[in-house]
Amino acid sequence: MGGHNCGHSEDVGIICSETVRLVGGYSRCAGRVEVLHDGQWGTVHDVGWDLPDAAVVCKELGCGEALTAPKGAHFGVRLVGGSHCSGRVEVPQNQKWMSVCDAVFDQQDAEVVCRELGCGAPVQVLGAAAFGKGDTQMWKQEIQCSGDESYISLCPTSSSLKQNCTHENAIGLLCSGYTDLRLVNGSDSCSGRVERQYSSKWGTVCDACWDMRAASVLCRQLNCGNAVSAVGSDWFGEGSGEGSIRLVGSGGDCAGRLEVFHSGSWGTVCDDSWEIKDAHVVCRQLQCGVALSNQQVPAWFGPGSGPIWLDEVECEGNETSLWSCSSPGWGKHDCQHKEDVGVVCSEFKEIRLTEGCEGNLEVFYNGS
Repeated sequence: MGGHNCGHSEDVGIICSETVRLVGGYSRCAGRVEVLHDGQWGTVHDVGWDLPDAAVVCKELGCGEALTAPKGAHFGVRLVGGSHCSGRVEVPQNQKWMSVCDAVFDQQDAEVVCRELGCGAPVQVLGAAAFGKGDTQMWKQEIQCSGDESYISLCPTSSSLKQNCTHENAIGLLCSGYTDLRLVNGSDSCSGRVERQYSSKWGTVCDACWDMRAASVLCRQLNCGNAVSAVGSDWFGEGSGEGSIRLVGSGGDCAGRLEVFHSGSWGTVCDDSWEIKDAHVVCRQLQCGVALSNQQVPAWFGPGSGPIWLDEVECEGNETSLWSCSSPGWGKHDCQHKEDVGVVCSEFKEIRLTEGCEGNLEVFYNGS
């Protein structure tokens, strides 16, 4: 992740065709019925709803025959602000959605929510409005699931209310089956700029490697029907690129001075405490193989310019992203640019002639 030769004017976007969808079930063929109207998704009231109505929806979605047509907010939970399987927990009450207070929600409740949404098991329960505060009312009754229920609506609740719950206490949940893709800046959740999440940070996708087949896969993954078009070149606005990394100064993507993107600017990393295991993480994140030892580094990549974003980076060596490693924080350092760290990965390739502009052709690869 993070290796590319694109600018944000090439961010890809897609538009999907769906006008009806099922939300909150264990698959794309089960859930609460929602329809798209005037660019907004809304629900369908259950008065008069029966099996023949459900059969029409199943046929339209290519989901076979309708088995049941449950009513009464049977699929009564959603995750907002992340993806289908990650976000702020909201439950319906009196035809309105309510955010859930972190003081009334625990691991057993999380087990049920992830199961109901078909999202596997809970990975992390996050308090303190980790996915935003939301603008709904707060659910303040304690939810008392045993952890074995199929739906959150089957769990009992306490009669008393937690008095100190505000939007600052909205509970968030990350399930094991969460998708790391989303559509941003479109007219609805089924159109927009494609963004991918990597180690809690969102980045864009270059349109040079995107086509209708990839767009169709994403539309189905997001329960948005088939892809109508795959648009690029800043159709839905440029992304920020926050959290990207790159290697600069070698002429290739797999060797160079390490730079990271933060707060709208590329900056360097100081070599204080930098070790081979830190470099391994960079190479893994860029899909460039493994890092070469200091003795195998063939060149000095020179000092950078601009901010020095990181110093004293400490990785275990098995992380998939530099952002999983510890550091004192953004911009905290006592370094100069002559200490900018460089990395050479095993997938770096360089060619040369032994006598300058003539001679035998030599190729540098995998450290030799």
